[in-house]
Amino acid sequence: MTFEYDRILVAVDGSDASELAFKKAVDIVLRNDAKMFLAHVIDTRTITTVAPEVYDQTLAARSESYAQTLLDDYKEKARNRGINDITTHVEIGSPKIKIPKDLAKKFEADLIICGATGMNAVERFLIGSVSESITRYAKSDVLVVRS
Repeated sequence: MTFEYDRILVAVDGSDASELAFKKAVDIVLRNDAKMFLAHVIDTRTITTVAPEVYDQTLAARSESYAQTLLDDYKEKARNRGINDITTHVEIGSPKIKIPKDLAKKFEADLIICGATGMNAVERFLIGSVSESITRYAKSDVLVVRS
């Protein structure tokens, strides 16, 4: 018995781990002739904790510009590999919640692909990783790609 996926959500953040996840996702999308949904969630917690006193619309606009550039780059790479059915989406909030609960539902994803984080054990203990949260809360299959 083989399983096929039709709607694959790929969460990217620009890290090496998400680059590997994207590459694996391209192969899986091609094998399944699936739709690809590329998503990046701008983590508001990171922006506001880095420098809450300087948080302003300029910082938010730069974050959104970075996210769109990142997604456009991935979209171009996917197109060059022969994938034409690609949707990109930028969201603002907590990636731990937005990806498994909101975006997976919005795109009716039957597979979520993400990279494993580069957090150390203490960071994972204190705040938990995004990939861990996705695997915990997603209603669909999840593939966490390790480097």
